[in-house]
This record gives sequence, C-alpha cells and structure tokens, in this order.
Amino acid sequence: MTYEIIRLVDRPDLMDRAAQWFHEKWGIPPEAYRESMEACLTLENAVPQWYLAVEENRIIGGMGVIENDFHDRKDLTPNVCAVYTEEDKRGQGIAGALLDAVCTDMGERGIGTLYLLTDHTSFYERYGWEFLCMAQGDGEPEPARMYIHRLS
Repeated sequence: MTYEIIRLVDRPDLMDRAAQWFHEKWGIPPEAYRESMEACLTLENAVPQWYLAVEENRIIGGMGVIENDFHDRKDLTPNVCAVYTEEDKRGQGIAGALLDAVCTDMGERGIGTLYLLTDHTSFYERYGWEFLCMAQGDGEPEPARMYIHRLS
C-alpha cells in the first residue's frame, strides 16, 4: 500500500473534497470544515491546520488541529480533532503516520503542546500521547479522555 500524507496548505485544491469527507465521517456540516480550512489556507496562524492521507486519489485518513475540539477545557489548546481512518485501512499505521506528521508540522510552526479529546483508551499512548484528565465534551452525556503530547 502506498499513500501520501498531505498538508492541506500544500494542496488547497483538495479543500472541498476534504470538507465533504470529514462531514461524512463526523456529521458536522461541510461548511464548518470549509471555514476552518479556509482559515488554514490564509497562512496567518499556526492553527487551524488540516492533514490527509491519500492513496491513489482516495482520502483514506485525516485529522485537523483547531483551537478547541468542542469541550469545556478552553485552556487546553490547540487540539488535534476529527481523527479518522477508513475502516478498510485501519491497523496499517495510517493514523500513527498522520499523528507523527501533525506533531512534526506543529512543532515547526512553534507549537509546543497538543491536546486531544477521545473515548479511546490505549491507542494514543502508542504514539507518545499521555492521559491528562477527563473533559466534558459539548452536548456529551459523559466526560471523555483528554490527552497531551509535548512536542518540545
């Protein structure tokens, strides 16, 4: 399997496809993704940023970095968000490769720490993330796990 990790800033032509792909995975309106992606493409700030794993012109994985991933810990920023790998591509290291690329890129942009809110346990630890605390997601009945990754 050959795939490429792409920063949206390097391939702005993928913005509409990416916004639709993330919408299909998470149910958030594509316009919300487009708005964040357009902010990414202005190159004015380190955050937001968006990343894709693409195999033969098919998006097989992706994630973003935004200020807050819809939770009550506004002090824990920026957040990796919308982490997704297509079901038929899971278990092949794609999410790990994306996480590594995101951490490298964010470090180069001067970001020293990233946060991530998830229901998963043990997955992110494989990639150097540490459990930090529980945080309440907006509209969620139960708190979720907040992870931290120090880049420097």
